[in-house]
Amino acid sequence: MAETLAVGDMLPNKFEPKRKFRWVFAIEGIDAFLMKAAARPNVTISEQEIQYINSRRYLAGKLNYDAISVTLYDPIAPSGAQQVMEWVRTHTETVSGRSGYADFYKRDCQLKMLDPVGTVVELWDLKGCFLTSAGFGDLDYGTEDPTEIALTIRFDNCVLQY
Repeated sequence: MAETLAVGDMLPNKFEPKRKFRWVFAIEGIDAFLMKAAARPNVTISEQEIQYINSRRYLAGKLNYDAISVTLYDPIAPSGAQQVMEWVRTHTETVSGRSGYADFYKRDCQLKMLDPVGTVVELWDLKGCFLTSAGFGDLDYGTEDPTEIALTIRFDNCVLQY
């Protein structure tokens, strides 16, 4: 006869899931407490088709990391908009129109997932991050919501340390 197990019997005693609200996203030059929302990295692996006579075989192709979205609060002081614009100006100087060297605008970022007591339990190192868009949000007399800044960040590589 088949045995039915309770869910409590199938999970380990020390099971504690990672929570979506326990994290820190660190970008050099932007205060970490301004972060409202962030995405963890997504990986896409292309496929390579090999045709032979009457059949097909597939191999893994190049790996690509998708750009991530980050949302920041924009307080009066310290100004989140000013911190973001300082990074934007390293990409392209808005007054003169000159572009910057990759060494100036690329930054390394870290995404840290935390356990209930604040210990880092997952660490992503994102290498060569730069902005592909920075949106400073809409204004509306009919709402009391705080202003936000939406960033899209492209990066060269990332490493899940642990």
